[in-house]
Amino acid sequence: MSTAPVFFWQDAETTGRGARVSLTGPEGRHAALVRRLTAGERVDLADGRGTVAECVVAVAHKDWLELDVRDVAREPAPAPRITVVQALPKGDRGETAVETMTEIGVDAVVPWAASRSIVQWKGERGEKALNKWRAVAREAAKQSRRAWWPTVEALHSTGEVAKLLGTADQALILHEDASAPLARLDVLGSGEVVLVIGPEGSISPQEMEIFEAAGAVAYKMGPTVLRTSTAGTAAATVVLARSGRWG
Repeated sequence: MSTAPVFFWQDAETTGRGARVSLTGPEGRHAALVRRLTAGERVDLADGRGTVAECVVAVAHKDWLELDVRDVAREPAPAPRITVVQALPKGDRGETAVETMTEIGVDAVVPWAASRSIVQWKGERGEKALNKWRAVAREAAKQSRRAWWPTVEALHSTGEVAKLLGTADQALILHEDASAPLARLDVLGSGEVVLVIGPEGSISPQEMEIFEAAGAVAYKMGPTVLRTSTAGTAAATVVLARSGRWG
């Protein structure tokens, strides 16, 4: 039996069992024209804020669907909330990082303009790149069947990242020169955990000084050095496992 496709439905929280709803717009067109869903097939609607409605296609129109709601499930927000600050990588590696971090359960991704980042997000190019990251996160959240979808914040400067670290309940930096192993970290079971991933050229000494002054502590993954586009997913996996969120 194949897994039911997931579509965005902003009114899922206010939709009750037994209701008939219309899936229109881009989501409806994709369901009807691309997925070619027909009457009787299972569909799930998610609002990205913890509510998922289990539905069945009642009527399939040319470019939209009528759905009967069979059940509605509401999931509490995951704890701790895990935010990854991702330095801008080259090419489309940022999109890969966002996709895989979304799939494993990261709650927020913060793009960071590190001093050693080769890529720069400026003007229209920056807006386009940010929107791409957000679209990737949204599609990955659907694919991985998440009830809570991650946010992708606006581009942050080093100073803004430092403020984020200063308000976190647990502030971490992944760095190859650190001595403490991330695998042995005692992760908080609640609150906000913020993890910083540096660029290809590593975090500069000045940035490390600023982040450590904000209360962040540096950790290492192991004997190898990871690409920035894979480091966030690898480190977040450890944090998720150590936090107890994976059971």
